[in-house]
Amino acid sequence: MTASTTETLPDEVTTTRLLQRQIMPLGRDLDILSLYVDTAPAALDADRTGGGLDRSAQLALEISMQTPTPEGHAVHPDQVESRHRFRIPTGERVSFGTYFNAFPASYWRRWTVVPEVTLTLEVEGEGATVIVYRSTANGRSQRVDAATTDGPVGTFSFDLTLKPFVDGGWYWYDVVAGDEDVVVASAEWTAEVPVDRAAHGTTTVGITTMNRPDFCAKLLRQLGEDDDLERYLDEVLVVEQGTKKVVDSPVFAEAAELLGDRLRVIDQANLGGSGGYARGQLETLRRGTATYFMCMDDDVVCEPEGIIRAVTFADLARRPTIVGGHMFSLYAKSRLHSFGEVVQPWRFWWQSAPGVFNDWDFDVRNLRSARWMHRRVDVDYNGWFMCLIPVQLLEEIGLSLPVFIKWDDSEYGLRAKAAGYPTVTFPGAAVWHVPWTDKNDALDWQSYFHQRNRFIAALLHSPYDRGGRMVRESLNHQIKHLVSMQYSTVVLRHRALEAVLEGPHKLHETLGTTLPEIRAVTKQFSDAQLQADPDAFPPVRRKKPPRKGRDDAVLPGRFGMMLTAGLAPLRQLRPVRDLAKKYPESEVQAMDAKWFRLARYDAAVVSMPDGTSAALYQRDPELYRDLLKRTVEIHQRLLREWPRLAAQYRAALAEITAPDTWEQTFKATGGDAG
Repeated sequence: MTASTTETLPDEVTTTRLLQRQIMPLGRDLDILSLYVDTAPAALDADRTGGGLDRSAQLALEISMQTPTPEGHAVHPDQVESRHRFRIPTGERVSFGTYFNAFPASYWRRWTVVPEVTLTLEVEGEGATVIVYRSTANGRSQRVDAATTDGPVGTFSFDLTLKPFVDGGWYWYDVVAGDEDVVVASAEWTAEVPVDRAAHGTTTVGITTMNRPDFCAKLLRQLGEDDDLERYLDEVLVVEQGTKKVVDSPVFAEAAELLGDRLRVIDQANLGGSGGYARGQLETLRRGTATYFMCMDDDVVCEPEGIIRAVTFADLARRPTIVGGHMFSLYAKSRLHSFGEVVQPWRFWWQSAPGVFNDWDFDVRNLRSARWMHRRVDVDYNGWFMCLIPVQLLEEIGLSLPVFIKWDDSEYGLRAKAAGYPTVTFPGAAVWHVPWTDKNDALDWQSYFHQRNRFIAALLHSPYDRGGRMVRESLNHQIKHLVSMQYSTVVLRHRALEAVLEGPHKLHETLGTTLPEIRAVTKQFSDAQLQADPDAFPPVRRKKPPRKGRDDAVLPGRFGMMLTAGLAPLRQLRPVRDLAKKYPESEVQAMDAKWFRLARYDAAVVSMPDGTSAALYQRDPELYRDLLKRTVEIHQRLLREWPRLAAQYRAALAEITAPDTWEQTFKATGGDAG
């Protein structure tokens, strides 16, 4: 990554570092080509930053912002000549203002020591024109410079300042082929940096896996196949917590040969994602040779160049910085889950940062047309599906919370922020992952960890007395689940709050025992007993048809919603209709399984979001009374004891996240050193 050393000032010596380079999709994958090159024109959406719009006008504007950009010309797979070379047919124009090839100037301007960059392109072909553009924070494109080849090969350099990018903006380049085909052979973004930033850091990639042997082994193979990535990898550390071992995958031998002595597999008890990542963090500290630790899920497809970019960005950051990647959908590869996430402090709930559109499809609307994407997005945390953490932070603020799964990543980002260390979700670093929308983790056994860990994180970091809206919102959600006949979820969430009230010092002790206990609890309830066979349930029967043929799936208006919210809890006290004791009254698809609909039934078969199974929901007035009483009591207790609990958790944070404490937990739960 280093080049010749030059002296710019008498007392300042700098060296050239490569920041980013042009890349093409691995395997010529056309499903993700729009993330690398773009043949469609830019069609910038309307400016919504001025304000003054009512709700309906704002909604119409947001819909228009997601209308498809005009189609460009088709790209043939053969145009991707290599990992870095792209051929453009004569007379055609291609933009590299894309997710993986545009330069996110505002992020470099805000978070790093880089004041200006140089773009250098090598272009093969007579009469090829290179045009450099930049954008403003509100998405307007501006032409910066241009050059044309006057021979078979042209090499062009453009010196580009980062001064105008305080609030947002990107750089990129378009290439237009002249009288013959043009090959963009390479493009590099470089910068002069202080000599103490000349050497690149290295990272341990820590992968926690459980019963995904083939998926994990393919990820390892992908990391091992990339020659450019090799010198950035200190170690690839797999923490094996399952019964189906990654070493038994037919792909593993090839991956192990590629990675050689940089690969290590550690077997340990199932301590969840937080336990797996904490083990990787601890091993990285003990080894003492890596600059960073990167969390990475076992069920992702990685863009290896993103790891190099994350390391480079972190190397040049003004202060130690967590650098996270984005998550694209594994099933629709051009769709971006979120461009950056924050924890909303009053509700203490994670959400996309203000102004961010979720599930953005780059096949439909390109980067140059999406005005909102040009404003720099600042975040509170980054998901640990791909997240680079400086080892210095592990030493100073500790390892992961011992919470099994959920909220470990967001809590760590908030902890780092409180210590003065930012998190940057960095464009151009990404993985493809199963999207959250295809999971059922708000209702199944994972609901326990959602509830418990959210409250623990709030007790540690909420700026409001008694957690702002947390307790009231939790009570509302409990009642919503009660009227929806989701009794197993209510019981798990109740047990989660009981665990919160027990304090922080049992977290390590119960790390390996909580999951089997809560899974045993769910088996007692029909709403948690999933069946893949539709004939496993009795047929739908209903004594009375819907009133006036009303469609139960229709979303009620505001008044109807308020009326349902007031009456639904009272309706649950009525006796169950006789026929509903044996037969469900309806089959409800997952997309329609809202509380205001489920509250109308005494029994229903409800499908799950992943489409693989369904469960029978049955109303139980006696159980409802008992759970409602317990729900009110525990939320009243939480409000009373919040100040004491917050002080207790904050005082214990350093101890429960300390490397030595985690080391004792690993010893107590068994597992070898790999």
